[in-house]
Amino acid sequence: MKNPLKKIFDDTKPFFTGDGKYKKYEPIWDATKTFFFLPSQKNSFMPFVRDHLDLKRYMSIVVLSLLPVTFFGIYNTGYQAGIGAGESWPVTQCFLVGACYVLPIIIVSYAVGFAWEFLFAVIRGHNISEGFLVTGLLFPLTLPPTIPLWQVALGISFGVIIGKEVFGGTGRNILNPALTGRAFLFFSYPVSMSGDVWVAGKHLVDGVTGATALSVTGAGGQSITAALGDAGYSLGQLFTGFVPGSVGETSALCCLFGAAILMVTRIANYRVIIGGIAGLVITSVIVYLIPGGQESWSNAGPLYHLCAGGFLFGISFMATDPVSAPGTNPGRWIFGAAIGFLTVIIRVGNPAFMEGVMLAILFMNVFAPLLDHLVLKYKSSKRIPNV
Repeated sequence: MKNPLKKIFDDTKPFFTGDGKYKKYEPIWDATKTFFFLPSQKNSFMPFVRDHLDLKRYMSIVVLSLLPVTFFGIYNTGYQAGIGAGESWPVTQCFLVGACYVLPIIIVSYAVGFAWEFLFAVIRGHNISEGFLVTGLLFPLTLPPTIPLWQVALGISFGVIIGKEVFGGTGRNILNPALTGRAFLFFSYPVSMSGDVWVAGKHLVDGVTGATALSVTGAGGQSITAALGDAGYSLGQLFTGFVPGSVGETSALCCLFGAAILMVTRIANYRVIIGGIAGLVITSVIVYLIPGGQESWSNAGPLYHLCAGGFLFGISFMATDPVSAPGTNPGRWIFGAAIGFLTVIIRVGNPAFMEGVMLAILFMNVFAPLLDHLVLKYKSSKRIPNV
Protein backbone atom coordinates (compact mmCIF):
# COMPACT_ATOMS: atom_id res chain seq x y z
CA MET A 1 0.00 0.00 0.00
CA LYS A 2 1.38 3.37 -0.98
CA ASN A 3 2.14 5.87 1.75
CA PRO A 4 -0.91 8.21 1.78
CA LEU A 5 1.23 11.24 2.56
CA LYS A 6 3.55 10.46 -0.33
CA LYS A 7 0.52 9.94 -2.57
CA ILE A 8 -0.63 13.49 -1.74
CA PHE A 9 2.75 14.90 -2.81
CA ASP A 10 2.80 12.75 -5.98
CA ASP A 11 -0.73 13.84 -6.91
CA THR A 12 -0.02 17.52 -6.35
CA LYS A 13 3.39 17.49 -8.06
CA PRO A 14 2.05 18.40 -11.55
CA PHE A 15 0.49 21.57 -10.12
CA PHE A 16 3.76 22.84 -8.64
CA THR A 17 6.37 21.71 -11.20
CA GLY A 18 6.98 22.22 -14.91
CA ASP A 19 4.16 24.33 -16.36
CA GLY A 20 1.88 23.67 -13.39
CA LYS A 21 -0.76 26.17 -12.32
CA TYR A 22 1.05 26.95 -9.06
CA LYS A 23 4.61 26.77 -10.40
CA LYS A 24 5.73 29.89 -8.51
CA TYR A 25 4.92 28.18 -5.22
CA GLU A 26 7.17 25.20 -5.99
CA PRO A 27 9.77 26.21 -3.31
CA ILE A 28 7.13 25.94 -0.57
CA TRP A 29 5.84 22.62 -1.94
CA ASP A 30 9.39 21.25 -2.24
CA ALA A 31 10.35 22.38 1.28
CA THR A 32 7.23 20.72 2.72
CA LYS A 33 7.90 17.49 0.84
CA THR A 34 11.57 17.23 1.79
CA PHE A 35 10.60 17.86 5.41
CA PHE A 36 8.85 14.48 5.38
CA PHE A 37 10.87 12.54 2.80
CA LEU A 38 14.50 12.31 1.73
CA PRO A 39 15.33 14.06 -1.55
CA SER A 40 14.83 11.66 -4.48
CA GLN A 41 16.92 13.33 -7.17
CA LYS A 42 18.54 10.96 -9.65
CA ASN A 43 21.73 11.46 -11.63
CA SER A 44 20.91 11.30 -15.32
CA PHE A 45 24.43 12.04 -16.55
CA MET A 46 28.04 11.44 -15.47
CA PRO A 47 29.53 11.42 -12.92
CA PHE A 48 27.07 9.15 -11.11
CA VAL A 49 28.91 9.15 -7.80
CA ARG A 50 27.19 11.36 -5.21
CA ASP A 51 28.26 12.40 -1.73
CA HIS A 52 25.96 10.91 0.90
CA LEU A 53 26.19 14.13 2.89
CA ASP A 54 23.92 16.65 1.19
CA LEU A 55 23.12 20.08 2.57
CA LYS A 56 20.10 18.90 4.54
CA ARG A 57 22.04 16.12 6.28
CA TYR A 58 24.87 18.59 6.89
CA MET A 59 22.53 21.00 8.65
CA SER A 60 20.87 18.18 10.58
CA ILE A 61 24.20 17.18 12.16
CA VAL A 62 24.86 20.79 13.17
CA VAL A 63 21.42 20.95 14.80
CA LEU A 64 22.20 17.64 16.55
CA SER A 65 25.43 19.10 17.93
CA LEU A 66 23.44 22.07 19.27
CA LEU A 67 21.02 19.92 21.26
CA PRO A 68 23.25 19.62 24.39
CA VAL A 69 23.60 23.40 24.74
CA THR A 70 19.91 23.87 23.93
CA PHE A 71 18.61 21.44 26.56
CA PHE A 72 21.11 22.66 29.13
CA GLY A 73 20.17 26.27 28.34
CA ILE A 74 16.50 25.47 28.99
CA TYR A 75 17.35 23.76 32.27
CA ASN A 76 19.75 26.49 33.40
CA THR A 77 17.18 29.20 32.67
CA GLY A 78 14.75 27.48 35.05
CA TYR A 79 17.55 26.75 37.52
CA GLN A 80 18.56 30.43 37.68
CA ALA A 81 14.91 31.42 38.02
CA GLY A 82 14.65 29.07 41.00
CA ILE A 83 17.68 30.67 42.61
CA GLY A 84 16.10 34.05 41.93
CA ALA A 85 12.96 32.92 43.72
CA GLY A 86 15.04 31.77 46.68
CA GLU A 87 13.97 28.15 46.23
CA SER A 88 15.59 24.90 45.17
CA TRP A 89 13.44 23.56 42.35
CA PRO A 90 13.53 19.94 41.15
CA VAL A 91 14.89 19.13 37.70
CA THR A 92 11.43 18.81 36.14
CA GLN A 93 10.33 22.22 37.38
CA CYS A 94 13.56 23.81 36.17
CA PHE A 95 12.95 22.37 32.70
CA LEU A 96 9.32 23.47 32.62
CA VAL A 97 10.03 27.02 33.79
CA GLY A 98 13.02 27.29 31.45
CA ALA A 99 10.95 26.01 28.53
CA CYS A 100 8.34 28.72 29.16
CA TYR A 101 11.05 31.33 28.54
CA VAL A 102 13.22 29.68 25.89
CA LEU A 103 10.78 27.83 23.61
CA PRO A 104 8.81 30.98 22.62
CA ILE A 105 12.10 32.61 21.59
CA ILE A 106 13.02 29.60 19.42
CA ILE A 107 9.52 29.39 17.91
CA VAL A 108 9.49 33.09 16.99
CA SER A 109 12.98 32.81 15.50
CA TYR A 110 11.99 29.88 13.27
CA ALA A 111 8.55 31.25 12.35
CA VAL A 112 9.74 34.72 11.32
CA GLY A 113 12.96 33.49 9.74
CA PHE A 114 11.23 30.84 7.62
CA ALA A 115 8.63 33.38 6.55
CA TRP A 116 11.44 35.50 5.09
CA GLU A 117 13.02 32.39 3.53
CA PHE A 118 9.70 31.45 1.89
CA LEU A 119 9.21 34.99 0.58
CA PHE A 120 12.68 35.25 -0.99
CA ALA A 121 12.44 31.72 -2.43
CA VAL A 122 9.12 32.51 -4.13
CA ILE A 123 10.36 35.86 -5.47
CA ARG A 124 13.61 34.39 -6.79
CA GLY A 125 12.04 31.12 -7.93
CA HIS A 126 14.44 28.73 -6.22
CA ASN A 127 14.01 26.04 -3.59
CA ILE A 128 14.01 26.97 0.08
CA SER A 129 17.45 26.50 1.58
CA GLU A 130 18.00 24.27 4.60
CA GLY A 131 20.59 26.72 5.92
CA PHE A 132 18.02 28.41 8.14
CA LEU A 133 17.61 25.20 10.18
CA VAL A 134 20.89 26.15 11.88
CA THR A 135 20.53 29.93 11.90
CA GLY A 136 17.03 29.71 13.37
CA LEU A 137 18.40 27.81 16.39
CA LEU A 138 21.79 29.53 16.73
CA PHE A 139 20.25 32.99 16.96
CA PRO A 140 17.97 32.42 20.01
CA LEU A 141 20.78 30.60 21.83
CA THR A 142 22.83 33.83 21.79
CA LEU A 143 20.05 35.86 23.45
CA PRO A 144 19.17 36.45 27.11
CA PRO A 145 16.08 34.48 28.23
CA THR A 146 14.20 37.66 29.13
CA ILE A 147 14.41 39.37 25.74
CA PRO A 148 11.04 40.61 24.36
CA LEU A 149 9.72 38.40 21.56
CA TRP A 150 9.18 41.33 19.20
CA GLN A 151 12.91 42.06 19.42
CA VAL A 152 13.60 38.41 18.55
CA ALA A 153 11.44 38.81 15.43
CA LEU A 154 13.19 42.06 14.53
CA GLY A 155 16.68 40.62 15.07
CA ILE A 156 16.16 37.45 13.03
CA SER A 157 14.59 39.53 10.25
CA PHE A 158 17.69 41.74 10.13
CA GLY A 159 19.98 38.71 10.22
CA VAL A 160 18.21 36.90 7.36
CA ILE A 161 17.70 39.93 5.11
CA ILE A 162 20.84 42.01 5.69
CA GLY A 163 23.15 39.19 6.77
CA LYS A 164 22.27 36.74 4.00
CA GLU A 165 19.59 37.52 1.42
CA VAL A 166 21.08 40.81 0.19
CA PHE A 167 24.17 38.82 -0.80
CA GLY A 168 22.14 36.26 -2.74
CA GLY A 169 21.07 33.78 -0.05
CA THR A 170 22.62 30.68 1.51
CA GLY A 171 26.20 30.05 0.40
CA ARG A 172 26.84 33.65 -0.66
CA ASN A 173 26.72 35.55 2.62
CA ILE A 174 29.85 37.29 3.87
CA LEU A 175 28.77 37.56 7.52
CA ASN A 176 27.29 34.96 9.82
CA PRO A 177 23.50 35.69 9.70
CA ALA A 178 22.82 34.72 13.34
CA LEU A 179 25.62 36.94 14.64
CA THR A 180 24.53 39.76 12.34
CA GLY A 181 21.06 39.64 13.92
CA ARG A 182 22.54 39.54 17.42
CA ALA A 183 24.84 42.49 16.68
CA PHE A 184 21.85 44.46 15.41
CA LEU A 185 19.94 43.84 18.66
CA PHE A 186 23.00 44.57 20.79
CA PHE A 187 23.57 48.01 19.33
CA SER A 188 19.88 48.87 18.80
CA TYR A 189 18.52 47.70 22.16
CA PRO A 190 21.49 47.60 24.57
CA VAL A 191 19.26 47.61 27.65
CA SER A 192 17.59 44.37 26.56
CA MET A 193 20.88 42.74 25.54
CA SER A 194 23.50 43.85 28.04
CA GLY A 195 21.58 45.21 31.01
CA ASP A 196 20.60 43.29 34.11
CA VAL A 197 18.47 40.86 32.10
CA TRP A 198 20.06 37.46 32.48
CA VAL A 199 17.93 35.82 35.17
CA ALA A 200 14.40 34.81 34.13
CA GLY A 201 11.70 35.66 36.65
CA LYS A 202 14.01 37.84 38.78
CA HIS A 203 11.36 40.59 38.76
CA LEU A 204 9.28 38.38 41.06
CA VAL A 205 11.64 38.86 43.99
CA ASP A 206 13.99 41.53 45.29
CA GLY A 207 17.75 41.44 45.65
CA VAL A 208 18.59 39.10 42.77
CA THR A 209 21.71 39.81 40.78
CA GLY A 210 21.56 39.24 37.04
CA ALA A 211 25.14 40.18 36.20
CA THR A 212 27.15 37.82 34.03
CA ALA A 213 30.65 36.69 34.95
CA LEU A 214 32.24 38.96 32.35
CA SER A 215 30.69 42.03 33.99
CA VAL A 216 32.52 41.33 37.27
CA THR A 217 35.57 43.45 38.06
CA GLY A 218 37.73 43.77 41.14
CA ALA A 219 37.57 46.80 43.42
CA GLY A 220 39.90 48.24 46.08
CA GLY A 221 42.88 46.17 44.98
CA GLN A 222 40.89 42.92 44.89
CA SER A 223 41.97 40.55 42.11
CA ILE A 224 39.53 39.59 39.39
CA THR A 225 39.58 35.91 40.37
CA ALA A 226 38.80 36.81 43.99
CA ALA A 227 35.98 39.09 42.82
CA LEU A 228 34.57 36.29 40.66
CA GLY A 229 34.69 33.92 43.62
CA ASP A 230 32.89 36.46 45.84
CA ALA A 231 30.23 36.87 43.13
CA GLY A 232 29.65 33.11 43.07
CA TYR A 233 31.47 32.38 39.82
CA SER A 234 33.95 29.61 40.52
CA LEU A 235 35.89 28.05 37.65
CA GLY A 236 33.89 24.84 38.06
CA GLN A 237 30.59 26.69 37.76
CA LEU A 238 31.78 28.53 34.67
CA PHE A 239 32.85 25.22 33.10
CA THR A 240 29.59 23.39 33.82
CA GLY A 241 27.45 26.46 33.07
CA PHE A 242 25.30 26.97 36.18
CA VAL A 243 25.61 30.75 35.90
CA PRO A 244 23.48 33.54 34.39
CA GLY A 245 24.09 34.24 30.72
CA SER A 246 22.76 33.84 27.20
CA VAL A 247 20.57 30.77 26.76
CA GLY A 248 23.09 28.52 25.04
CA GLU A 249 26.45 30.02 25.94
CA THR A 250 26.94 29.38 29.64
CA SER A 251 28.15 25.76 29.61
CA ALA A 252 31.71 25.31 28.35
CA LEU A 253 31.28 21.55 28.82
CA CYS A 254 28.27 21.33 26.48
CA CYS A 255 29.98 23.59 23.94
CA LEU A 256 33.02 21.30 23.90
CA PHE A 257 30.76 18.26 23.47
CA GLY A 258 29.06 19.90 20.49
CA ALA A 259 32.44 20.90 19.04
CA ALA A 260 33.61 17.28 19.33
CA ILE A 261 30.58 16.08 17.32
CA LEU A 262 31.27 18.65 14.61
CA MET A 263 34.97 17.78 14.40
CA VAL A 264 34.51 13.98 14.47
CA THR A 265 31.90 14.13 11.71
CA ARG A 266 34.08 16.66 9.83
CA ILE A 267 31.19 19.08 9.60
CA ALA A 268 33.37 21.75 11.20
CA ASN A 269 37.02 22.21 10.34
CA TYR A 270 39.10 21.51 13.43
CA ARG A 271 41.69 24.10 12.40
CA VAL A 272 39.27 26.95 13.16
CA ILE A 273 38.34 25.61 16.61
CA ILE A 274 41.85 24.56 17.69
CA GLY A 275 43.37 27.72 16.22
CA GLY A 276 40.81 29.86 18.06
CA ILE A 277 41.46 28.20 21.42
CA ALA A 278 45.22 28.45 20.91
CA GLY A 279 44.94 32.13 19.98
CA LEU A 280 42.87 32.89 23.09
CA VAL A 281 45.15 30.91 25.43
CA ILE A 282 48.40 32.43 24.11
CA THR A 283 47.03 35.97 24.14
CA SER A 284 45.53 35.65 27.62
CA VAL A 285 48.84 34.26 28.98
CA ILE A 286 50.77 37.18 27.46
CA VAL A 287 48.29 39.69 28.88
CA TYR A 288 48.41 37.90 32.26
CA LEU A 289 52.20 38.26 32.43
CA ILE A 290 52.05 42.03 31.88
CA PRO A 291 52.33 43.78 35.29
CA GLY A 292 49.33 45.71 36.59
CA GLY A 293 45.63 45.34 35.90
CA GLN A 294 45.11 42.89 38.74
CA GLU A 295 41.47 43.86 39.17
CA SER A 296 40.60 43.58 35.46
CA TRP A 297 40.16 40.63 33.10
CA SER A 298 43.75 41.02 31.95
CA ASN A 299 44.62 39.16 35.16
CA ALA A 300 42.01 36.41 34.75
CA GLY A 301 44.20 33.81 33.05
CA PRO A 302 43.38 31.51 30.10
CA LEU A 303 40.98 29.11 31.86
CA TYR A 304 38.66 31.91 32.96
CA HIS A 305 38.76 33.44 29.48
CA LEU A 306 37.88 30.05 27.97
CA CYS A 307 35.00 29.22 30.30
CA ALA A 308 33.43 32.65 30.87
CA GLY A 309 31.19 34.23 28.26
CA GLY A 310 30.37 32.83 24.86
CA PHE A 311 33.81 32.19 23.36
CA LEU A 312 33.53 28.40 23.15
CA PHE A 313 30.00 28.68 21.77
CA GLY A 314 31.10 31.17 19.12
CA ILE A 315 34.29 29.40 18.04
CA SER A 316 32.50 26.01 17.89
CA PHE A 317 29.24 26.84 16.16
CA MET A 318 29.62 30.24 14.49
CA ALA A 319 33.24 30.72 13.48
CA THR A 320 33.12 27.30 11.76
CA ASP A 321 30.40 28.42 9.33
CA PRO A 322 31.88 27.11 6.05
CA VAL A 323 30.43 30.01 4.07
CA SER A 324 31.78 32.95 6.06
CA ALA A 325 35.06 31.26 7.12
CA PRO A 326 38.15 30.85 4.88
CA GLY A 327 38.33 27.85 2.55
CA THR A 328 42.09 27.28 2.73
CA ASN A 329 43.72 25.42 5.61
CA PRO A 330 46.37 28.07 6.44
CA GLY A 331 43.62 30.68 6.24
CA ARG A 332 41.53 28.67 8.73
CA TRP A 333 44.39 28.54 11.25
CA ILE A 334 44.94 32.31 10.98
CA PHE A 335 41.19 32.97 11.07
CA GLY A 336 40.67 30.99 14.27
CA ALA A 337 43.78 32.34 16.00
CA ALA A 338 42.79 35.92 15.16
CA ILE A 339 39.34 35.39 16.69
CA GLY A 340 40.93 34.13 19.91
CA PHE A 341 43.37 37.04 19.93
CA LEU A 342 40.70 39.68 19.30
CA THR A 343 38.35 38.21 21.90
CA VAL A 344 40.91 38.72 24.67
CA ILE A 345 41.98 42.14 23.42
CA ILE A 346 38.36 43.38 23.31
CA ARG A 347 37.63 41.99 26.79
CA VAL A 348 40.73 43.56 28.29
CA GLY A 349 40.75 46.82 26.37
CA ASN A 350 37.05 47.66 26.29
CA PRO A 351 35.26 47.25 29.65
CA ALA A 352 32.07 48.61 28.07
CA PHE A 353 31.83 45.52 25.88
CA MET A 354 33.29 42.51 27.62
CA GLU A 355 31.84 39.82 25.34
CA GLY A 356 34.28 40.28 22.49
CA VAL A 357 33.75 37.06 20.55
CA MET A 358 30.76 38.39 18.59
CA LEU A 359 32.69 41.35 17.19
CA ALA A 360 35.81 39.20 16.73
CA ILE A 361 33.97 36.68 14.51
CA LEU A 362 32.15 39.33 12.48
CA PHE A 363 35.39 41.27 12.02
CA MET A 364 37.25 38.19 10.80
CA ASN A 365 34.31 37.20 8.53
CA VAL A 366 35.07 40.35 6.57
CA PHE A 367 38.74 39.38 6.24
CA ALA A 368 38.14 35.71 5.36
CA PRO A 369 38.21 36.28 1.55
CA LEU A 370 41.44 38.29 1.93
CA LEU A 371 43.06 35.44 3.90
CA ASP A 372 42.16 32.95 1.15
CA HIS A 373 43.50 35.36 -1.49
CA LEU A 374 46.83 35.81 0.31
CA VAL A 375 47.26 32.07 0.90
CA LEU A 376 46.57 31.22 -2.76
CA LYS A 377 48.84 34.03 -3.94
CA TYR A 378 51.66 32.79 -1.69
CA LYS A 379 51.28 29.19 -2.89
CA SER A 380 51.21 30.32 -6.52
CA SER A 381 54.45 32.23 -6.00
CA LYS A 382 56.15 28.99 -4.83
CA ARG A 383 55.32 27.02 -7.96
CA ILE A 384 58.18 26.00 -10.21
CA PRO A 385 57.78 27.65 -13.64
CA ASN A 386 57.15 25.17 -16.47
CA VAL A 387 59.32 27.11 -18.90
